[in-house]
Amino acid sequence: MTYTSSTQSVPEVPAVPRHVAIIMDGNGRWATKRFLPRVVGHAKGVEVVRDVVEACALRGIKYLTLFAFSSENWRRPAEEVSVLMRLFVTALDREVAKMHANDICLRVVGDLSRFDANLQKMIANAERKTAQNKRLTVTVCANYGGRWDIMQAVEKMVAGYPGATSFTEEQLAPYLSMAYAPEPDLFIRTGGEERISNFLLWQLAYTELYFTDTYWPDFDGKALDAAIASYQQRERRFGRTSEQLVESKKVS
Repeated sequence: MTYTSSTQSVPEVPAVPRHVAIIMDGNGRWATKRFLPRVVGHAKGVEVVRDVVEACALRGIKYLTLFAFSSENWRRPAEEVSVLMRLFVTALDREVAKMHANDICLRVVGDLSRFDANLQKMIANAERKTAQNKRLTVTVCANYGGRWDIMQAVEKMVAGYPGATSFTEEQLAPYLSMAYAPEPDLFIRTGGEERISNFLLWQLAYTELYFTDTYWPDFDGKALDAAIASYQQRERRFGRTSEQLVESKKVS
């Protein structure tokens, strides 16, 4: 399926966002405030993922993209990185069968070559098992960076058009790691920070941004509804004027 690029034409604006992208921030700080090890926060955060996936499915959201581990997160203490990898394995082991039973498709995008062979195999098996599910597509971005995504897409595009000296957005788009999904309608970042941190740089061109002080382990269906309510108050113009929006609604 080919999706409309927000910079090439005006996409539809659904009342409920079709695609929600989330930076799940604040796990470590949530734990520290409770005088607990940071890894406890990460474990709690994994539990919240399950609840938010269910909440998105119930609300009719079709795509949920979660920034689980950035290409810059390798800079964290080795012990914390090791725990994050173990949590990833545990989550795959426990949740994939449940996701499959609930008609949820799992995709993992990023440079997976840095993960150990067992984790790579688990990811491949999970994607294969859930590939035909249609209710909700959950994408986990792991060892992912927005600049990495654009660079790998450019490299593949150049290889796909040998001898070409100029290219178009339409030629590049199929090589982006999330070409199978529409651009996010709503971006959420928990934890109080207000930046996108090298996440989906290409895809967020016209996404509505929502920042909340709520730490990820405290994020729930009510918090998701608050983000959606904020989104529904936005005027999504895609470069047009408010007057043009009014006219287009009259025509439709």
